[in-house]
Amino acid sequence: MKLASIKSDHRDADLIVVSSDNKKGVHAKHIAKSLREAIENWSTVKPALEDLYRKLNQSQISSPFPIQLETLTAPLPRSFAWIDGSAYIQHIKLVRKARGAPLPETLETIPLIYQGGSDIFLGPYDDIPQEDFSHGTDFEAEVGVIVDDVPMGVSPEKALEHIILFTLINDISLRGLIPEELKRGFGFFQGKPSSSFAPFVVTKEELGEAWKEGRIHLPMLVEFNGKPFGRAQAGEMHFHFGQIIAHAAKTRSLSAGTIIGSGTVSNQDSSLGCSCLAEKRMLEKINTGKITTNFMKIGDQVKIKMLNKAGQNIFGTIKQKVSSC
Repeated sequence: MKLASIKSDHRDADLIVVSSDNKKGVHAKHIAKSLREAIENWSTVKPALEDLYRKLNQSQISSPFPIQLETLTAPLPRSFAWIDGSAYIQHIKLVRKARGAPLPETLETIPLIYQGGSDIFLGPYDDIPQEDFSHGTDFEAEVGVIVDDVPMGVSPEKALEHIILFTLINDISLRGLIPEELKRGFGFFQGKPSSSFAPFVVTKEELGEAWKEGRIHLPMLVEFNGKPFGRAQAGEMHFHFGQIIAHAAKTRSLSAGTIIGSGTVSNQDSSLGCSCLAEKRMLEKINTGKITTNFMKIGDQVKIKMLNKAGQNIFGTIKQKVSSC
């Protein structure tokens, strides 16, 4: 099943069901007004949404409308929690090296997570606002999952059962602000502005065999200013999503609608490219001794998507450009 949120006068936007080919949509407000409401009542509304999805794909809906990506918000324009992990060891190594920070002793045994701002998310086609080029605007292509209510102390295996939806994320980072923030010893805030999301969220059935072992085994396709930038394999997570969710729920329950990010998709094989500018810059420094790639400036554009083996664009495309505030 494939769902999205369309702009309306409602703060959480209006829930729509999207056809498997991403071309047609139908309103689902009679089932749930918003995706947030649907997630909070998932066991009740899921069968009705699945029936609507089936009818849409079988051309049994009398008046579907064409999907116009510019009219869509983030699937969840806001949520109660956004928790981002860092499950790709290579990414941690490169960005820590870039800012001269040591690697954690528990790098391979305990997942890194932080809780970001979840009150405002950017839509898939929304501009990335830039106040100052020196802030070091960077994109970060990630996989994300959305959970139902997760009990405190859940095991990694049971945690996987609480995943109900999947998405892609551009976890925007301001690299010029992060090092000084972390030096003060109290974590990210200004260096992590609003993240953006792919147009569609999907259930695991849309992923098929690509979803296994708590990971999506497909490449993350990134373009920067119209040129291929990365195709790293998302399945090479050191920690799977169940482990990240269980770590986040160690001392608290997670409410339905909590979004969990994988962290920037990154592989040890650098020939596959990168999913963020910070990694490319660090690789340039390692390989040539000189950084030649700049962080994003006004007018720069990033595209992020994931295709299945049949070439279908599962989540739709994140397509954003940087604009002045």
